[in-house]
Amino acid sequence: MQMAGRMITVTGVGGFLGRHVAAQALRAGYEVRGTVRSLKKARAIEAAIRSSGGTERGKLSFVAADLLSDAGWEAAFSGAADIIHTASPFPSRIPKHENDLILPAREGTLRVLRFARQAGIRRVVLTSSIAAVSYGPGRAPYDETDWTDVNGPLATAYYKSKTLAERAAWDFAREAGLELVAINPGVILGPLLGRETGTSVALVQSLLKGRYPVLPDFRMPLVDVRDVANAHLLALSVEAAAGERFITAGAVLSLKEIVAVLKRDFPAYARKLPSFVLPNLLARLAAHVDPGLKLIVRELGRDARVSNEKARRILDWKPRSEEEAIRASAESLIAAGLV
Repeated sequence: MQMAGRMITVTGVGGFLGRHVAAQALRAGYEVRGTVRSLKKARAIEAAIRSSGGTERGKLSFVAADLLSDAGWEAAFSGAADIIHTASPFPSRIPKHENDLILPAREGTLRVLRFARQAGIRRVVLTSSIAAVSYGPGRAPYDETDWTDVNGPLATAYYKSKTLAERAAWDFAREAGLELVAINPGVILGPLLGRETGTSVALVQSLLKGRYPVLPDFRMPLVDVRDVANAHLLALSVEAAAGERFITAGAVLSLKEIVAVLKRDFPAYARKLPSFVLPNLLARLAAHVDPGLKLIVRELGRDARVSNEKARRILDWKPRSEEEAIRASAESLIAAGLV
Protein backbone atom coordinates (compact mmCIF):
# COMPACT_ATOMS: atom_id res chain seq x y z
CA MET A 1 0.00 0.00 0.00
CA GLN A 2 1.33 3.45 -0.92
CA MET A 3 1.55 5.48 2.28
CA ALA A 4 3.32 8.71 1.27
CA GLY A 5 0.78 11.51 1.47
CA ARG A 6 -2.03 9.13 2.41
CA MET A 7 -4.06 10.71 5.22
CA ILE A 8 -5.48 8.80 8.15
CA THR A 9 -7.47 10.08 11.10
CA VAL A 10 -6.50 8.92 14.58
CA THR A 11 -9.25 9.51 17.13
CA GLY A 12 -8.13 10.12 20.70
CA VAL A 13 -4.68 11.14 19.47
CA GLY A 14 -3.84 12.69 22.84
CA GLY A 15 -4.13 9.38 24.68
CA PHE A 16 -1.25 7.09 25.62
CA LEU A 17 -1.88 4.76 22.68
CA GLY A 18 -3.08 7.46 20.27
CA ARG A 19 0.21 9.33 20.53
CA HIS A 20 2.21 6.23 19.65
CA VAL A 21 -0.11 5.40 16.75
CA ALA A 22 0.35 8.92 15.38
CA ALA A 23 4.13 8.82 15.81
CA GLN A 24 4.48 5.50 14.01
CA ALA A 25 2.10 6.59 11.26
CA LEU A 26 4.14 9.74 10.64
CA ARG A 27 7.33 7.70 10.47
CA ALA A 28 5.65 5.35 7.98
CA GLY A 29 4.83 8.26 5.68
CA TYR A 30 1.19 8.85 6.50
CA GLU A 31 -0.30 12.28 6.93
CA VAL A 32 -2.10 12.23 10.30
CA ARG A 33 -5.13 14.14 11.46
CA GLY A 34 -5.83 13.61 15.15
CA THR A 35 -9.02 14.25 17.09
CA VAL A 36 -8.95 15.78 20.55
CA ARG A 37 -11.77 16.89 22.81
CA SER A 38 -10.24 20.37 23.02
CA LEU A 39 -7.63 22.10 20.89
CA LYS A 40 -6.13 23.71 24.00
CA LYS A 41 -3.70 20.81 24.42
CA ALA A 42 -2.98 20.28 20.71
CA ARG A 43 0.41 22.02 20.77
CA ALA A 44 1.61 20.00 23.77
CA ILE A 45 0.33 16.76 22.22
CA GLU A 46 2.12 17.50 18.95
CA ALA A 47 5.37 18.22 20.80
CA ALA A 48 5.06 14.92 22.66
CA ILE A 49 4.38 12.95 19.47
CA ARG A 50 7.28 14.53 17.61
CA SER A 51 9.63 13.95 20.55
CA SER A 52 9.77 10.26 19.61
CA GLY A 53 11.98 11.08 16.62
CA GLY A 54 11.65 10.48 12.90
CA THR A 55 8.42 12.45 12.72
CA GLU A 56 9.76 15.90 11.88
CA ARG A 57 8.69 15.96 8.25
CA GLY A 58 5.32 14.31 8.70
CA LYS A 59 2.19 16.41 8.48
CA LEU A 60 0.14 16.37 11.68
CA SER A 61 -3.06 18.35 12.26
CA PHE A 62 -5.85 18.39 14.84
CA VAL A 63 -9.63 18.65 14.91
CA ALA A 64 -11.78 19.06 18.01
CA ALA A 65 -14.36 16.26 18.25
CA ASP A 66 -16.07 14.63 21.22
CA LEU A 67 -17.53 11.12 21.29
CA LEU A 68 -20.77 12.50 22.73
CA SER A 69 -21.38 15.10 20.01
CA ASP A 70 -21.69 15.18 16.22
CA ALA A 71 -19.67 18.37 16.03
CA GLY A 72 -16.28 18.05 14.36
CA TRP A 73 -16.48 14.52 13.02
CA GLU A 74 -17.27 15.46 9.43
CA ALA A 75 -14.23 17.73 9.37
CA ALA A 76 -12.13 15.08 11.11
CA PHE A 77 -12.76 12.51 8.37
CA SER A 78 -12.93 14.74 5.29
CA GLY A 79 -10.21 13.63 2.87
CA ALA A 80 -9.03 10.76 5.06
CA ALA A 81 -8.50 7.30 3.56
CA ASP A 82 -8.70 5.31 6.79
CA ILE A 83 -9.47 5.73 10.49
CA ILE A 84 -7.81 4.37 13.60
CA HIS A 85 -10.33 4.77 16.41
CA THR A 86 -8.48 4.71 19.74
CA ALA A 87 -10.70 7.15 21.65
CA SER A 88 -12.53 5.53 24.56
CA PRO A 89 -12.80 6.12 28.31
CA PHE A 90 -10.64 4.01 30.68
CA PRO A 91 -11.50 4.29 34.39
CA SER A 92 -9.18 4.38 37.38
CA ARG A 93 -12.14 3.45 39.59
CA ILE A 94 -15.66 2.09 39.22
CA PRO A 95 -18.05 4.85 38.12
CA LYS A 96 -21.20 5.53 40.11
CA HIS A 97 -23.28 4.74 37.05
CA GLU A 98 -22.02 2.16 34.55
CA ASN A 99 -23.61 4.07 31.68
CA ASP A 100 -21.06 6.81 32.32
CA LEU A 101 -18.64 4.43 30.63
CA ILE A 102 -20.90 2.35 28.42
CA LEU A 103 -22.67 5.17 26.59
CA PRO A 104 -19.56 7.14 25.53
CA ALA A 105 -17.86 3.93 24.37
CA ARG A 106 -20.80 2.43 22.48
CA GLU A 107 -22.49 5.56 21.16
CA GLY A 108 -19.16 7.21 20.46
CA THR A 109 -18.01 4.23 18.40
CA LEU A 110 -21.25 4.19 16.42
CA ARG A 111 -20.97 7.94 15.85
CA VAL A 112 -17.45 7.49 14.46
CA LEU A 113 -18.60 4.66 12.18
CA ARG A 114 -21.58 6.63 10.86
CA PHE A 115 -19.40 9.56 9.92
CA ALA A 116 -16.80 7.16 8.49
CA ARG A 117 -19.41 5.67 6.16
CA GLN A 118 -20.59 9.14 5.20
CA ALA A 119 -16.99 10.15 4.36
CA GLY A 120 -16.36 7.07 2.21
CA ILE A 121 -13.63 5.73 4.50
CA ARG A 122 -11.97 2.54 3.24
CA ARG A 123 -11.17 0.85 6.57
CA VAL A 124 -11.67 1.51 10.27
CA VAL A 125 -9.34 -0.04 12.84
CA LEU A 126 -11.04 -0.11 16.23
CA THR A 127 -9.15 -0.25 19.51
CA SER A 128 -11.08 -2.76 21.57
CA SER A 129 -9.59 -4.77 24.45
CA ILE A 130 -9.17 -8.23 25.89
CA ALA A 131 -11.86 -6.90 28.23
CA ALA A 132 -14.24 -7.78 25.39
CA VAL A 133 -12.75 -11.28 25.08
CA SER A 134 -11.76 -12.91 28.36
CA TYR A 135 -14.78 -12.70 30.67
CA GLY A 136 -17.31 -15.09 29.23
CA PRO A 137 -17.89 -18.85 29.25
CA GLY A 138 -14.60 -19.68 27.48
CA ARG A 139 -11.46 -21.02 29.10
CA ALA A 140 -7.85 -19.81 29.03
CA PRO A 141 -5.97 -19.33 26.84
CA TYR A 142 -8.69 -17.12 25.33
CA ASP A 143 -8.72 -16.34 21.63
CA GLU A 144 -10.65 -14.19 19.16
CA THR A 145 -13.64 -16.54 19.13
CA ASP A 146 -14.27 -15.73 22.80
CA TRP A 147 -16.53 -12.90 23.94
CA THR A 148 -17.14 -11.40 27.36
CA ASP A 149 -20.60 -12.09 28.78
CA VAL A 150 -21.91 -8.64 29.74
CA ASN A 151 -24.40 -10.30 32.10
CA GLY A 152 -21.82 -12.58 33.70
CA PRO A 153 -20.35 -12.31 37.19
CA LEU A 154 -16.99 -10.91 35.99
CA ALA A 155 -18.42 -8.11 33.83
CA THR A 156 -17.42 -4.74 35.28
CA ALA A 157 -18.67 -1.49 33.78
CA TYR A 158 -15.45 -1.14 31.79
CA TYR A 159 -15.61 -4.70 30.43
CA LYS A 160 -19.23 -4.10 29.44
CA SER A 161 -18.34 -0.84 27.73
CA LYS A 162 -15.63 -2.42 25.58
CA THR A 163 -17.75 -5.48 24.75
CA LEU A 164 -20.90 -3.57 23.85
CA ALA A 165 -18.93 -1.03 21.82
CA GLU A 166 -17.17 -3.73 19.81
CA ARG A 167 -20.36 -5.76 19.31
CA ALA A 168 -22.16 -2.63 18.09
CA ALA A 169 -19.27 -1.84 15.75
CA TRP A 170 -19.38 -5.27 14.12
CA ASP A 171 -23.16 -5.08 13.70
CA PHE A 172 -22.91 -1.65 12.08
CA ALA A 173 -20.02 -2.65 9.81
CA ARG A 174 -21.92 -5.69 8.51
CA GLU A 175 -25.04 -3.66 7.79
CA ALA A 176 -23.14 -0.74 6.23
CA GLY A 177 -20.59 -2.74 4.26
CA LEU A 178 -17.75 -0.98 6.09
CA GLU A 179 -14.33 -2.62 6.43
CA LEU A 180 -13.60 -3.05 10.13
CA VAL A 181 -10.68 -4.52 12.07
CA ALA A 182 -10.65 -4.81 15.87
CA ILE A 183 -7.44 -4.79 17.90
CA ASN A 184 -7.85 -6.31 21.37
CA PRO A 185 -4.81 -5.42 23.49
CA GLY A 186 -3.98 -6.52 27.00
CA VAL A 187 -2.72 -4.18 29.71
CA ILE A 188 -0.65 -1.60 27.83
CA LEU A 189 2.68 -0.53 29.27
CA GLY A 190 5.72 1.06 27.64
CA PRO A 191 7.31 4.48 27.18
CA LEU A 192 5.43 7.72 27.66
CA LEU A 193 5.26 10.38 24.99
CA GLY A 194 4.93 13.48 27.14
CA ARG A 195 3.83 13.42 30.77
CA GLU A 196 0.36 11.83 30.49
CA THR A 197 0.62 8.41 32.15
CA GLY A 198 -2.75 6.82 31.45
CA THR A 199 -4.26 4.22 33.77
CA SER A 200 -1.94 1.30 33.00
CA VAL A 201 1.41 3.08 33.32
CA ALA A 202 0.03 4.80 36.41
CA LEU A 203 0.13 1.35 38.03
CA VAL A 204 3.92 1.21 37.55
CA GLN A 205 4.14 4.80 38.77
CA SER A 206 2.24 3.93 41.94
CA LEU A 207 4.47 0.92 42.58
CA LEU A 208 7.66 2.95 42.18
CA LYS A 209 6.30 5.69 44.46
CA GLY A 210 5.59 3.19 47.22
CA ARG A 211 1.85 3.70 47.25
CA TYR A 212 1.08 -0.01 47.67
CA PRO A 213 2.20 -1.58 50.96
CA VAL A 214 0.98 -5.01 49.81
CA LEU A 215 0.06 -6.71 46.52
CA PRO A 216 -3.16 -8.50 45.54
CA ASP A 217 -2.79 -11.77 43.60
CA PHE A 218 -3.76 -10.09 40.34
CA ARG A 219 -2.44 -11.33 36.98
CA MET A 220 -2.68 -9.64 33.59
CA PRO A 221 -1.53 -10.17 29.99
CA LEU A 222 0.92 -7.37 29.20
CA VAL A 223 1.89 -5.66 25.97
CA ASP A 224 4.12 -2.75 24.94
CA VAL A 225 2.31 0.33 23.60
CA ARG A 226 4.70 0.46 20.63
CA ASP A 227 3.62 -3.03 19.61
CA VAL A 228 -0.07 -2.21 19.98
CA ALA A 229 0.43 0.87 17.79
CA ASN A 230 2.26 -1.28 15.25
CA ALA A 231 -0.63 -3.76 15.21
CA HIS A 232 -3.04 -0.94 14.34
CA LEU A 233 -0.91 0.14 11.39
CA LEU A 234 -0.49 -3.45 10.21
CA ALA A 235 -4.28 -3.77 10.39
CA LEU A 236 -4.52 -0.89 7.90
CA SER A 237 -2.10 -2.36 5.40
CA VAL A 238 -2.71 -6.14 5.55
CA GLU A 239 -5.64 -6.93 3.27
CA ALA A 240 -6.43 -10.20 5.05
CA ALA A 241 -7.06 -8.27 8.27
CA ALA A 242 -10.42 -6.95 7.07
CA GLY A 243 -13.29 -8.28 9.15
CA GLU A 244 -11.06 -9.80 11.82
CA ARG A 245 -10.32 -9.38 15.54
CA PHE A 246 -6.74 -9.59 16.79
CA ILE A 247 -5.60 -10.16 20.36
CA THR A 248 -2.42 -8.19 20.98
CA ALA A 249 -1.10 -9.26 24.36
CA GLY A 250 1.73 -11.37 25.61
CA ALA A 251 2.38 -13.49 28.67
CA VAL A 252 0.41 -13.11 31.88
CA LEU A 253 2.40 -11.60 34.74
CA SER A 254 1.31 -11.16 38.34
CA LEU A 255 1.87 -7.92 40.20
CA LYS A 256 4.53 -9.78 42.20
CA GLU A 257 6.38 -10.63 38.96
CA ILE A 258 6.13 -7.02 37.75
CA VAL A 259 7.59 -5.85 41.05
CA ALA A 260 10.43 -8.38 40.71
CA VAL A 261 11.41 -6.84 37.35
CA LEU A 262 11.33 -3.35 38.84
CA LYS A 263 13.41 -4.38 41.87
CA ARG A 264 16.01 -6.04 39.69
CA ASP A 265 16.35 -3.30 37.08
CA PHE A 266 15.71 -0.24 39.26
CA PRO A 267 17.38 -1.07 42.60
CA ALA A 268 17.23 2.57 43.74
CA TYR A 269 13.48 2.12 44.11
CA ALA A 270 13.58 -1.34 45.69
CA ARG A 271 12.80 -0.17 49.23
CA LYS A 272 9.56 1.45 48.04
CA LEU A 273 8.34 -1.64 46.24
CA PRO A 274 6.05 -4.05 48.11
CA SER A 275 6.92 -7.69 48.68
CA PHE A 276 3.97 -9.17 50.55
CA VAL A 277 1.12 -10.72 48.53
CA LEU A 278 -2.20 -10.17 50.25
CA PRO A 279 -4.23 -13.38 50.69
CA ASN A 280 -7.32 -13.32 48.52
CA LEU A 281 -9.69 -13.40 51.48
CA LEU A 282 -8.13 -10.26 52.95
CA ALA A 283 -8.06 -8.59 49.55
CA ARG A 284 -11.78 -9.19 49.14
CA LEU A 285 -12.44 -7.61 52.52
CA ALA A 286 -10.20 -4.63 51.69
CA ALA A 287 -12.05 -4.11 48.40
CA HIS A 288 -15.02 -2.75 50.36
CA VAL A 289 -12.99 0.38 51.15
CA ASP A 290 -10.39 0.44 48.32
CA PRO A 291 -11.75 1.57 44.90
CA GLY A 292 -8.73 0.16 43.07
CA LEU A 293 -9.15 -3.29 44.60
CA LYS A 294 -12.88 -3.17 43.89
CA LEU A 295 -12.09 -3.06 40.15
CA ILE A 296 -10.17 -6.35 40.23
CA VAL A 297 -11.43 -8.25 43.28
CA ARG A 298 -13.39 -10.81 41.24
CA GLU A 299 -10.29 -11.73 39.25
CA LEU A 300 -7.86 -12.53 42.04
CA GLY A 301 -5.89 -15.67 41.21
CA ARG A 302 -7.71 -16.09 37.90
CA ASP A 303 -6.10 -17.69 34.82
CA ALA A 304 -5.98 -14.76 32.38
CA ARG A 305 -3.89 -16.27 29.58
CA VAL A 306 -4.69 -15.29 25.98
CA SER A 307 -3.42 -16.41 22.58
CA ASN A 308 -1.81 -13.96 20.15
CA GLU A 309 -1.23 -16.63 17.48
CA LYS A 310 -3.68 -15.04 15.04
CA ALA A 311 -1.99 -11.63 15.15
CA ARG A 312 1.41 -13.23 14.64
CA ARG A 313 0.15 -15.34 11.74
CA ILE A 314 -1.99 -12.87 9.78
CA LEU A 315 -0.41 -9.53 10.68
CA ASP A 316 3.14 -10.87 11.09
CA TRP A 317 3.07 -9.15 14.47
CA LYS A 318 6.30 -9.46 16.48
CA PRO A 319 5.94 -7.99 19.97
CA ARG A 320 8.63 -7.06 22.45
CA SER A 321 8.98 -8.93 25.72
CA GLU A 322 6.80 -8.10 28.69
CA GLU A 323 9.90 -7.20 30.72
CA GLU A 324 10.91 -4.63 28.11
CA ALA A 325 7.48 -3.02 28.36
CA ILE A 326 7.79 -2.81 32.16
CA ARG A 327 11.30 -1.37 31.94
CA ALA A 328 10.28 1.21 29.33
CA SER A 329 7.41 2.38 31.53
CA ALA A 330 9.72 2.85 34.52
CA GLU A 331 12.49 4.50 32.52
CA SER A 332 10.16 7.08 30.99
CA LEU A 333 8.49 7.81 34.34
CA ILE A 334 11.90 8.39 35.92
CA ALA A 335 13.10 10.51 32.98
CA ALA A 336 9.97 12.67 33.19
CA GLY A 337 10.39 13.18 36.93
CA LEU A 338 7.07 11.48 37.63
CA VAL A 339 8.39 9.16 40.36
